[in-house]
Amino acid sequence: MHIHPLVTDSATLADLCAQLAKSDYIAFDTEFMRESTYYPELCLIQVADNKQAFAIDPLAEDMDLSPFFDLLTDESILKVVHAGGQDLEIIMNLTGKVPQPLFDTQIAAMALNMGEQVSYANLVSHFAGEHIDKGARFTDWARRPLSERQIIYAIGDVTHLSRIFPKMLNRLRRTGRGVWLDEEMARMTDPTQYRVDPEQSWLRVKLPNRKPDVLGRLKALARWRELEAQQRNIPRGRLLKDETLADLAAAPPQSQADLARVRGLATSWSQNAIGARLMTVLAGAEPLPVSEIPTREHRPGLSSDASLIADLLKLLLKIRCKEEGVAPRLVARSDELEALAGGAHDLPLLSGWRRGLFGDDALALVEGRLGFVVADGKLRMRSLTPHPPAEPVPAPEPGPESGAAAAPNPHTD
Repeated sequence: MHIHPLVTDSATLADLCAQLAKSDYIAFDTEFMRESTYYPELCLIQVADNKQAFAIDPLAEDMDLSPFFDLLTDESILKVVHAGGQDLEIIMNLTGKVPQPLFDTQIAAMALNMGEQVSYANLVSHFAGEHIDKGARFTDWARRPLSERQIIYAIGDVTHLSRIFPKMLNRLRRTGRGVWLDEEMARMTDPTQYRVDPEQSWLRVKLPNRKPDVLGRLKALARWRELEAQQRNIPRGRLLKDETLADLAAAPPQSQADLARVRGLATSWSQNAIGARLMTVLAGAEPLPVSEIPTREHRPGLSSDASLIADLLKLLLKIRCKEEGVAPRLVARSDELEALAGGAHDLPLLSGWRRGLFGDDALALVEGRLGFVVADGKLRMRSLTPHPPAEPVPAPEPGPESGAAAAPNPHTD
């Protein structure tokens, strides 16, 4: 595989992207920093197909990344990533689009029974028999110039990825499990996964109580914090921590001067413009409608019997997934099993390939048609045939040998 020097000019990038546009697939990865910003700061992009690989410096002067972004949104080219959620978030923030079609090797590894969150290093070791040096993992990718070691380390992520992808794909085809990934890939490429709705940001904060006026202030403050953090490009927690947000909602200050006594706020807020904006938000907050107050749980709590059923479903899932050689998390999540135990049926595990693999057995267990037995020292499942209800015993007909007629009559001789 040919490794190009670090790409630092738009013309070279455009030429290389034109070459990659002829490929069936490309692997890509990013290096970024986000400790001090709201949005991840893109510091390096790595990309490869089966013939060449290179790294792009997005911080280079006058760099035009549009040829690369066009490549990512070309639906005739498959994009390969590993645990690519944050990479997709970055592309979504910069372009408003999510790369697709997509193949995430970490999710594919679940279908191949390699664990639920297999590391990239373990994946490369398994399929390529190579050891990855992770020594540069915690480097400062925003600092320039980048060292040769940093660049080699970064490009290695995509050169390995481009080599192991065909091997994983072939194994999925042999096992007929490629379709298992479709639903997960559709979820990963859904743009709503990467959009932050300021109107809903209050739901991430631990509720101080359930009073409509308090929750109304919390919603207004959380929305303001989100928009303020976006505009200033600083982490929301650096602007205002969740605990402080909840305290302000529960016990709002009466004046801006009172902000000096709020724990978690700088005393300068009692006089500066940001403190004034906070007070304006508090003054305009309306009580939250009762219909919008969330339940204490996302669904009703399970009864003690349903909790036991959920535990049995989790055991069943482990057994079935061990037999089939697939990571349990790809088949069903704990909240789905608890929902099924609680009586819900509109669940992913009861449709598509998941139903045949696990859902039918899960239903049978819940409905009493499947049970566990120990045979030869191993836990197994056994179909249970419910015993038919016992037929009622007919009452004896009156006669000389039964009932009152058989009793001696004390009044006879």
